[in-house]
Amino acid sequence: MGALGKFEKGVENAVAGAFRVFQSELKPVEILTDIKKAMTRDAAELSRDRTVAPNVFTVALAPADLARVDSWGQEALREELSRSAVEYATEQDYLFVGPIEITFEEDPQLREGTARTRTTTQRGAIAPATRSAGTEENPLIQVGRDRYLLTGTTAIIGRGSDCDISVDDSGISRHHLELQVTPNGVIATDLNSTNGTFVEGHRISAATLVDGNTITIGRTHIMFWTGTASAS
Repeated sequence: MGALGKFEKGVENAVAGAFRVFQSELKPVEILTDIKKAMTRDAAELSRDRTVAPNVFTVALAPADLARVDSWGQEALREELSRSAVEYATEQDYLFVGPIEITFEEDPQLREGTARTRTTTQRGAIAPATRSAGTEENPLIQVGRDRYLLTGTTAIIGRGSDCDISVDDSGISRHHLELQVTPNGVIATDLNSTNGTFVEGHRISAATLVDGNTITIGRTHIMFWTGTASAS
């Protein structure tokens, strides 16, 4: 059972079998289906091997369905839908240029049980990685089990919720590390953190990264790849 299926099963239990009683009501998997359709519809083929998918999704729902989503928990549903959207984009070999954002809005004109999704493509500092390799233009980093492309010029990593990548690690400062993409490489800069930033075990204030480097902040290891080592 996939993540969304498990989530849907949990929702089903939480609302005491509401899905079984009201079979015509909107289900999480139906919202995901509409998001997938919108992603495919609005994906832009920039070259033979580069198709950029939209990363911002606004899902319109009938008032009763929006109330139902609220009862499930919007934040938990957004997380599961986002994860499933990245899995779908990976299967389709789509690329993102920014983080996935999903919001819900009420549309009184919609029939209950239906969803209508509109999309936009919005560049951000980071994007979910849908390929296993990075490039010099868009390096790939792995933080824990999550992989991201650096799609902007600067990305902030730390414990704060306002960081581009927020890491749940008490050994990390609120704003701990900056990664800056420059024409001469990616520069890692420690943001006056309490416990420091280490590249290949050496404490740094700033350092230019090379393919395959490991950055350590707190108890978290960050892998950095541009693909140049394997290409050579």
